[in-house]
Amino acid sequence: MSMGFPIEELEKRIGYSFQNKNLLKQALTHSSYANEQKIRKNGDYERLEFLGDAVLEMVTSEFLYREYPDTPEGKLTKMRSSMVCEPALAYCARELELEKYLFLGKGEENTGGRKRESIISDVMEAVIGAIYLDGGLKAARNHIETVILSDMDHKKLFYDSKTVLQEMIQKKQGQMLEYRLIHESGPDHDKLFRVQAVLNGSVVGTGEGRTKKAAQQQAAYEVILLLRQQEREEAYVSKKY
Repeated sequence: MSMGFPIEELEKRIGYSFQNKNLLKQALTHSSYANEQKIRKNGDYERLEFLGDAVLEMVTSEFLYREYPDTPEGKLTKMRSSMVCEPALAYCARELELEKYLFLGKGEENTGGRKRESIISDVMEAVIGAIYLDGGLKAARNHIETVILSDMDHKKLFYDSKTVLQEMIQKKQGQMLEYRLIHESGPDHDKLFRVQAVLNGSVVGTGEGRTKKAAQQQAAYEVILLLRQQEREEAYVSKKY
């Protein structure tokens, strides 16, 4: 089957070269496209996602067990949950620009499916499942540790952005932060929320997500980046003069 794009380009982003290229195609194929193209049953990414989810949880658990030997089970469970949640996986998928390579049906494409966190996070897991089937656990582990479990300090900033932002705000007296829901769309089983982060009456960040919390996390992350940039600029000016 033709990929519709240079497969080496995506394999380079993923960091893995497939022996069976069709596994990669399947990992990128949404059910809406499979239905439109009348692709054989199970030709979309859903079964690969199921497998990838299990592999991801196992590898992440092993990683945390190894890297945090003194951390109790309860905290390890919370850490794992934050690292493999939908917004976190969508974040990693966007770093690879997986959304560019998705095969979507026309209806899904027209309703913004390419940007939907629920879809690109599922595709991230499907790619893991495809790598596992094609190259085994070692290849899957290498991909997960490189793409998802690397640069944890930066990613933790994104995963815990609401908490981090709240701590930043509390250090400055008189700062008021609130999150405003400005738009809600989609059916009950697949909602999309848009939220603004408002600091002292001014909109300083915007986020979208499948849940209000996910949208707030994204908005908070935008604010953190903005505030840190402002701090760097103020420090530069202070040092200069």
